[in-house]
Amino acid sequence: MLTLRWYLLALLLPIGLLIAEWIPVVQTVALVYGAALLVITWLDRRGAGTARQLVIERTHDQKLSLGVPNPIHVILQNRSSRKLKGIIRDDLPLDFHTDDHLDPLTWECPPRDSTTLTYHVRPLHRGKFALGAVHVRWESPLGLVMRQAAYPLGREVRVYPNLYEIRKYELLVRRDQLAGMGVRTVKARGEGTSFASLRDYTPDDQYRSINWKATARRAKPISTDYEPERSQRIMIMIDVGRMMRSPIRVDDAGGLSWSMAKVDFVINSVLLLSYVARRTGDQVGLMVFADRVQQFIAPSPGGDHFQKLLEAMYALESQPVESDYGRAITMLRAQQKKRALVVLFTDLSGKRASDLLLRYMPSLLPHHLPLLVTIRDPALDQVVADRGEDSDAVYQRAVAEQMINERRLLLDSLERRGVLTVDIDAEQMSMAVVNRYLQLKRRDIG
Repeated sequence: MLTLRWYLLALLLPIGLLIAEWIPVVQTVALVYGAALLVITWLDRRGAGTARQLVIERTHDQKLSLGVPNPIHVILQNRSSRKLKGIIRDDLPLDFHTDDHLDPLTWECPPRDSTTLTYHVRPLHRGKFALGAVHVRWESPLGLVMRQAAYPLGREVRVYPNLYEIRKYELLVRRDQLAGMGVRTVKARGEGTSFASLRDYTPDDQYRSINWKATARRAKPISTDYEPERSQRIMIMIDVGRMMRSPIRVDDAGGLSWSMAKVDFVINSVLLLSYVARRTGDQVGLMVFADRVQQFIAPSPGGDHFQKLLEAMYALESQPVESDYGRAITMLRAQQKKRALVVLFTDLSGKRASDLLLRYMPSLLPHHLPLLVTIRDPALDQVVADRGEDSDAVYQRAVAEQMINERRLLLDSLERRGVLTVDIDAEQMSMAVVNRYLQLKRRDIG
């Protein structure tokens, strides 16, 4: 394709022919100029080379994380003897939100060298997705022509619940910096007092974890893992009914807006809670329900149990039906005989749901300890904060205030009956739930 530079040069030809109406000799010059431009353009196009002079590779994590920026790297290898520059456009699924405002990406690469371009995508749904071809354009030597080629790098990727939070948590645990993540710590595996195992030392291990006798015996640094003195059970219930399908809009610090379903915020929170609980030595189970129970995974020890939970959450989908709390809680009481901390994630969706929660959540006591986690609706807070004085604004504000008050009354009533509650914005849910769990862990409740 021809570039803007070519069109600007070509514009001189009709200008010359127009001037030739008064100065005839300019016509000959203009025709020679036009012929020369065509020849130079042809030579410049040949000099641009072919798609074979570029080798393109796309790399990324095998498992992408839901709702957070995931880095995608495009590696360009320039096999030609000249510097190349141009633009790249990547074929992405519609459910992948790009955060970088770079569409397309610009690039340049020295001769016989390579360069790496990095951008980020934020998947807004879990599941399997297909990445398409990488489309590359590059300029000819004189910049008159832009060559283009599509590199067939299509492949399937899977989007899982937020794995980045787990990696971040693990790194900060090793560096003893969990406060920077907003987590109030409790003794975790590797930090208790009961011996568990020996393993190779890593640079992020705390100095006091080094086992000097084992280090001397094996002639390499060895760390000691400890485990907490008492293993407890955590039973997590995820509501995937109709109200959990509604999206929540998020405006991040960078000025970007995106939306994700309530159930996906919940699943991200459940994944981190499950990992933290497992790391502190607790056993985690999972129940997924809507109008009926869809999945039940009993609490269990073992390293492969967390992977089982991850795969179960990967495939979850919300359902267009009303949630039956009574049916789910009745089944949980029948299946989970041993005492557990029961964490129910849901949304308060009306009087029927409120009545069912008031009836069935306290029934878990005293054998279990129930904790209700609800997602606060930011739209209601925005309506209440709007100080408009017209009749519509006043009416909407009154309705929103009534809904917030009814919600608070329900939560207060549950707490008076012994049910613990966390009512929190979706973005803050993961840390709030983990901190509440660790608080209960410190008090040895569950």
